[in-house]
Formats: sequence, structure tokens, C-alpha cells
Amino acid sequence: MGAQIRVYRQKIASTSSMRKMFKAMELIATSRIGKARARVAASLPYANAITRAVSAVSSSSEIDHPLTTEPTQVRRAAVLVLTADRGQAGAYSASIMKQAESLVELLRGEGKEVATYLVGRKGQAYFDFRNRDYVRVWTGGTDNPDFATAREISKVLLEAFAARYEDGGVDEIHVVYTQFKSMVVQEPTVIRLLPLEVVEENAADAKEILPLYEYEPEPEQVLDALLPRYIESRIFAAMLQAAASELASRQRAMKNAGDNATDLIKKYTRLRNTARQAEITQELTEIIAGADALNA
Repeated sequence: MGAQIRVYRQKIASTSSMRKMFKAMELIATSRIGKARARVAASLPYANAITRAVSAVSSSSEIDHPLTTEPTQVRRAAVLVLTADRGQAGAYSASIMKQAESLVELLRGEGKEVATYLVGRKGQAYFDFRNRDYVRVWTGGTDNPDFATAREISKVLLEAFAARYEDGGVDEIHVVYTQFKSMVVQEPTVIRLLPLEVVEENAADAKEILPLYEYEPEPEQVLDALLPRYIESRIFAAMLQAAASELASRQRAMKNAGDNATDLIKKYTRLRNTARQAEITQELTEIIAGADALNA
């Protein structure tokens, strides 16, 4: 009986330690989610402004630009998947990989080859475990992305888009990430970056009448300068959305884990008390039986 009590005491102690860790991680995620949401909001004005500029150039001119023209034949598509570097965020990375798998299956069903680019160690571990190939991976700072990484990713993808098919080039670029809707809703999302589909980030601005411009130099040269920056801003915006979603998922997962640990501690405490009461009852029974034996 004493051994059973010791087991429950050890379980209570270990679960209490885990609850402290869960609580600490919940507090860290809660403290960082505000900054992540602020960065998402701060990125919107620039993204909207450059989107309007690209929309104006593309819609007001008859331009045959490689980044805005649909290819006659799509043979290979690039898929950029944004996952997390660390776990303990619930089903965050699993949901992204499920969405990416659906996209890859769709593209292959259309007869397209798929070249995968990964962001985050969870995505890399997913592919390594299954012995599946990927072109390149970026790790570190998924919950606090920097623009330099977004610029590097954009450069690599644009180089692949400009390369010939025989040299490993791609005809389409897709991005799979988690869009931050609220603290309780984060939605896995797929967007096609190239060929360009100009998407306004703010629905109210999407109805705005675009101004007429006179271009100096030619519109093609303006697009050459604008489009790389547009792609950088879209990738960075996706990374910021993914970071906010990761932190929100981790905060929620750690809160649930802490609540479960509290329930386990209550359960083990009740079982320990029951075992202790049974031990006391047994000791009293033995004392009474011994006293009766001596009297007899």
C-alpha cells in the first residue's frame, strides 16, 4: 500500500512540473501574440499600396510580361509550405501539411511536376521521415520572421520561375500558409503567387478606382522593378500571418495542456488519499486484531 502511495506522489510531482512548463509556455505565447498581430497590421498598408501600383500598371497597359502572362503549358509547379520550427502548437503544422498534400495531389492530378520549398523544421522533419525530396528549406524564427528571409525566399523562387524547364525551372508558384483570422480561428490557405494574380489585401480598397498613370520609363520596366517587391511583400505577409497563427495555436494548446494537467493532479490526489485512507484502515484493523488476540 505504501508503494502505491509513493507512485501517486511521484505522478503528482511530475505532473505539477509539467503544468508549470505548460503555463510558462502559455504566458510566453500570450505575451508575443500581441506583437505578432501588430506586425501583421503594420504590413498591410505597404502591401495594399504596392498591390494598387501593380494593379494599375497591369490593368492600364497592354503588357506581355513573363510574371503576368499565363504559360501555354504548365509542366512544373513550385509549392512553398510555411510550417513551424517547434512543436507544442496543437495541430498547427499538421493542418498545413494536410493542406499542402491536397494541393500536391491536385497539381499532380493535372499532370504537373511539383518542386517543394519548405519553411520550418516541422515541414523538413515531415519530408525527411518519409524520404521525400524538397528543393530547399529555411529554418529558424518561424514565430518571429524577418524580411531578409522573405527576400531570400523571393529571390530563389523568382530565379526558379525565370529558369528553363530543363534547368529545373517552374511555371507556377504556390504558397501554403495559415491565415490568422482571430485568436481561435486560423485557416490553412493556398495562394498562387505566379503567374501573377493581383489580390488586394483589404476588400474595401479592392473597390477603389485605380488612377491613370503616364509611365516613364516604359510600363514593362516599371513592372520589372515593382513585381519582385510585390512578391517579397506577399511572402513576408504570409510569414507574418503564419507566425501569428503559430503563436495563437501554441497559446491555446498550452492552455489546454495545463488544464488537463490540473485535472490529472486532482485525480492522482484523490487516488492517493484513497490509498492512504485504506492504509490507515488496515493499520487500525491490525492493531485491534492484535489487541483482541492478547486479551484472549
